[in-house]
Amino acid sequence: MKGAIVGLGTMGPGIAATLARGGLEMTCFDVAAEQLRKADAEMRALQVKVAFESDLARAVAGADLVVEAVPERLELKHQLFRDLEKLVPAKTILASNTSGIPITRIQEAVSNKGRVVGMHWSNPPHIIPMVEVIAGKHTDASVVQSARKLLVDCGLIPVVVEKDVPGFVHNRLLYAILREAVSLVENGVVSPEELDKCFKWGLGLKLAVIGPMELLDVAGLDIYEAVAGYLNADLENRPNVAPYVTRLTREKHLGMKTGKGIFDYTPERTQQLRSERGAKLLAVMKAMQS
Repeated sequence: MKGAIVGLGTMGPGIAATLARGGLEMTCFDVAAEQLRKADAEMRALQVKVAFESDLARAVAGADLVVEAVPERLELKHQLFRDLEKLVPAKTILASNTSGIPITRIQEAVSNKGRVVGMHWSNPPHIIPMVEVIAGKHTDASVVQSARKLLVDCGLIPVVVEKDVPGFVHNRLLYAILREAVSLVENGVVSPEELDKCFKWGLGLKLAVIGPMELLDVAGLDIYEAVAGYLNADLENRPNVAPYVTRLTREKHLGMKTGKGIFDYTPERTQQLRSERGAKLLAVMKAMQS
């Protein structure tokens, strides 16, 4: 089975590596030669064999699956999907790794809307096994099932999202947590370091084993109803982004990629953290599978 990845930024190389390890014959494409070079080096480090193409038509020729992983701009994705529709066979599944744009909006660009499906991966995609499969308004049920089966065959864990909402499930849960976390730090309730400690060794540890819906039963729905009855009204519900974050972004302190964000990073520390965190994620995943 042949697959292609279009876009080799943060997510594309890891997605390509994972699908290649799952048995697909993968080809990677990007408009930038530098991104192709970086992705080639990453594949070598991961000891994964994939092909690279600087021509889109050659990259997707004969593909059974094309995964789009270009920047989060709807007009850019629309143009790409219009191009892909002309270049691939009618049977090809066209999947988007968008983090939050509704799949129904992406389907607007093509005439054969039924074969367009969301396939949202979590970063780092070569380690995290969960992949959301999202049906847009026009996605054929058979395409959802084919995408799901393909992921299962690759040893991954698909989560079928039955309603196409912005952010899907993973990012809606994540951003709800991040909004409250930023609020607690911004309002001086807790430091960034102590908040992360609370989450990693409390909620994070628990939620890796017991999901939120399971946790409701463990705690007792009566207890949840009682606490939520007063706490929900006090939780952060701002519709915009907190000044705590916008101030840093205006100052170009964007996090690990700029050497400073909420915390400070040297290039050596960044590499160390990425290696350590990857190893820990693998260890947690293995423990959960045992």
